[in-house]
Amino acid sequence: MKVTESRQKFRGNFKNRQLHIEDYLQMESAEQKEYAEVFDYGKITEKSGIITDYWTDNLLDLIMRKDNLNNAYKRVKSNKGKGGIDGMQVDELLHYLRENREPLIQEIKEGRYKPNPVRRVEIPKETKGEFRKLGVPTVVDRVIQQAITQELTPIYEEQFSENGFGFRPKRGAHDALKQSQKNVNDGYVYVVDMDLEKFFDTVCQSKLIEVCREPSKMAE
Repeated sequence: MKVTESRQKFRGNFKNRQLHIEDYLQMESAEQKEYAEVFDYGKITEKSGIITDYWTDNLLDLIMRKDNLNNAYKRVKSNKGKGGIDGMQVDELLHYLRENREPLIQEIKEGRYKPNPVRRVEIPKETKGEFRKLGVPTVVDRVIQQAITQELTPIYEEQFSENGFGFRPKRGAHDALKQSQKNVNDGYVYVVDMDLEKFFDTVCQSKLIEVCREPSKMAE
């Protein structure tokens, strides 16, 4: 994807989310509403570089919105799954969040929140005798992770390749097979299936964070 096309998509996605942001700003205090009144979305969309600054400055508040957190809880509850190292199960989550919601949000906003270590589990691979190691977060950490994902996904999804199918919303292995079949019908004769060994253990974290900070540069 060309950089110009990527930025056009990003600007389009930003425009589609303006109503979402305006709803958020309306929920802010009277002091912050003064800022909302002088906020000119038109000027922002004229300069794509400012878009990233806006998201950077406001993203945490958007993530911590009540409706976003509620949706995150519902998603974690529907996914079920075992608890983490603290032993808390999904069925206990609602009571905990009701009792601790405000202190939890405050910790996150002040940068004092620390996720718990994950619980290590092993599941068998397709190859006999081999196991895949997984880390299971606590149910509270899963809610926070889901809340973050719900806000980041619409931003970054527009930047990803149309040929990517792994861990993407509404995409999966069957879609990859359909695309491969289309490629064959178009005259291509090779399909390459490969797995990068221990990719998540070896990926450069600093470079990944650098790219995530500026989504408009992901296609460069």
